[in-house]
Amino acid sequence: MQTVEITPEIIQRHNLTSEEYDRIREILGREPNITELGIFSVMWSEHCSYKNSKQVLKLLPKEGSRILVKAGEENAGVVDIGDGWVIAFKIESHNHPSAVEPFQGAATGVGGILRDIFTMGARPIASMNSLRFGKLDSGDVATTKRLLSGVVAGIAHYGNCIGVPTIGGEVYFDESYEGNPLVNAFALGLARREEIVRAKAEGVGNPVFYLGAATGRDGMGGASFASRDLTEESEKDRPAVQVGDPFLEKLLLEAVLELLKSGCVVGIQDMGAAGLTCSTCETASRGSTGIEIDVAKVPQRETGMVPYEIMLSESQERMLVILKKGREAEAKRIFDKWDLHAEAIGRVTGDSLMRVKDNGVLAAEIPARSLADDAPVYAREEKEPAYLRKVRAFDPKSLGDPGDLNAVLLKLLDSPTIASKEWVYRQYDHMVRTNTVVLPGSDASVIRVKGTGKSIAISLDCNSTYCYLDPYEGGKIAVAESARNVACSGAEPLSVTNCLNFGNPYNPEIFWQLKKCVEGMRDACDAFGTPVSGGNVSLYNQSPKGAIDPTPTIGMVGLIEGREPVTSFFKEEGDVILLLGTTREELGGSEFLKTIFNVKAGLPPRLDLGEAGRLVNLLLGLSRAGILKSAHDCAEGGLAVALAESCLLGRRGEIGASVKMPKGALSSEALLFGETQSRVVLSVAEENLKKAQRMIESYPFEVIGRVGGDRLKISLSAGPGDLIDAPLRVLSHAWRNAIGRRMGV
Repeated sequence: MQTVEITPEIIQRHNLTSEEYDRIREILGREPNITELGIFSVMWSEHCSYKNSKQVLKLLPKEGSRILVKAGEENAGVVDIGDGWVIAFKIESHNHPSAVEPFQGAATGVGGILRDIFTMGARPIASMNSLRFGKLDSGDVATTKRLLSGVVAGIAHYGNCIGVPTIGGEVYFDESYEGNPLVNAFALGLARREEIVRAKAEGVGNPVFYLGAATGRDGMGGASFASRDLTEESEKDRPAVQVGDPFLEKLLLEAVLELLKSGCVVGIQDMGAAGLTCSTCETASRGSTGIEIDVAKVPQRETGMVPYEIMLSESQERMLVILKKGREAEAKRIFDKWDLHAEAIGRVTGDSLMRVKDNGVLAAEIPARSLADDAPVYAREEKEPAYLRKVRAFDPKSLGDPGDLNAVLLKLLDSPTIASKEWVYRQYDHMVRTNTVVLPGSDASVIRVKGTGKSIAISLDCNSTYCYLDPYEGGKIAVAESARNVACSGAEPLSVTNCLNFGNPYNPEIFWQLKKCVEGMRDACDAFGTPVSGGNVSLYNQSPKGAIDPTPTIGMVGLIEGREPVTSFFKEEGDVILLLGTTREELGGSEFLKTIFNVKAGLPPRLDLGEAGRLVNLLLGLSRAGILKSAHDCAEGGLAVALAESCLLGRRGEIGASVKMPKGALSSEALLFGETQSRVVLSVAEENLKKAQRMIESYPFEVIGRVGGDRLKISLSAGPGDLIDAPLRVLSHAWRNAIGRRMGV
């Protein structure tokens, strides 16, 4: 390998500080070579070590009676769902690659999160995603359309080809994501409890195998040193991001699950972030062992690759497998059956070192734990953002009359954030394997555990505008909305995974946002009894225009046992409509303000965690009693939008509703479009009304109307005229076609 002098410039280009470099010299007892410097740079990056967020993440609750594998212990968290069944699930970001190359960035995000699941020994049964883009009506619309179409196509391509259903998620549009989209990929897998496997390198002398695709120079961005300084290969000819192959991953999935069932595996880990570097040092550290590999034995698809490049490459569809010595032939039969390339590249050692050789010549030698667990941890300066004083002081009433309320509702339903996401979902195969029982578009998606009476409900949620205006309250609300959505489906909330998307943590105002959001999440998770089983932190999300709005995406999973799930849409003429919860004069941070007045300001809704917990318990009780026809959360757009969606979401056709509301001292705008928390629209059959009323009498509620007809009518119980009177065909046209019309299809 060409010798590279380690200069201050080289250190800086590896995103290491002089203090961190001094710490590296202290650990090694000498100067590092360029390969070792690259290895430290990726393992001590935020993406791998969470050095700027680890202290904050400690605030989150991680213990629970159902938690079997806790956050940070393995590739994914594992939760017990009873009768010997467990689920493994996680959410991760692929934001920056998707901004560079949306199709491959999103596709490889799906592939990576699926590998995290099946390396645990769990078969992936569902994937979801949370997507954020700039506006489709203003700003750089051409770029936003390109990113949206590329990301959705990439997700569809990978999920559809590998045969894992994409069963839902969320899509938001806001100017803060222009140029920096968010692509958060979620996956969930199913296993028997005894089938869960840990990513540990144990047993001195056990062989280490490389399995899957050959290694190339793709994914050599981020913290890695420019490869052109080490080789003569042309930088411009290299892929900017990883390139995925879902057909190869399908073979890898089946081979790994069969391999794990054979009992010849000691440990296994995906070569995800930091590739071979991460998978070797982390498995060794978890096993309290060492590991030695020779990169000359690593399958390579490009010529002239040096150890630095091989160790840092993030080529896709690759696994590191530690086998039991003496069972290599058995494993090879499985590799051959699935037509997979596998090579023995090293062995487990007892010296606690990660040792890298190149054709027998030492290229790097570093204590494994120093890489995996001993990265520096920082408590960054924090400061309340200056903008908050102004936006919180804003009074929505100062904006005046919004005009015709029918036109307001129509405009909200036509807003891409609120509108139907059918343009997105119809590109996904959400029925493959035939276990999806609640399709995309409902409050939560639901997938059954075939052969049992169990189903899993999943919801991904975050209102980033609330987090921008009040990070603590926004963090609380993200968890509460996710729990509410899962409970609306009839599921008991079990656990949370999260993806924390923020700007540059070195900015004190950004770090303050991060900490406050996490504090809100912590308090909400404690209140709902839903510990955090894992997740991801994605920082430095910003464009030249500034940082994204703080976006702590919450993935909540819930369990339904012995009954059918509840869906969001009205079912039959004559059913009675109820509203659970109290509506207050809360328009701050609402989609109403953003869509009608182009204003992102005001105090967002306040969330009472005690009230939110009672609502979840009531929904579970009603579901278990079998008297709910539908349940739909009041979220973006408020009550009027929730009622309209309940009319339009039906799988067997649309059905109208006639509603009368007590106004009290509320403005019509707050009554219809305010986003007061802990409110749900229910429908029940007439014969079950009294039973429902008895069950919910301890919680504020109103009987507000009936299902039926072909219009949505909302009026005041006392007062002339209708606030809203609109034909469903008009509302449906706006709501269903909003995104497709803007995308030109």
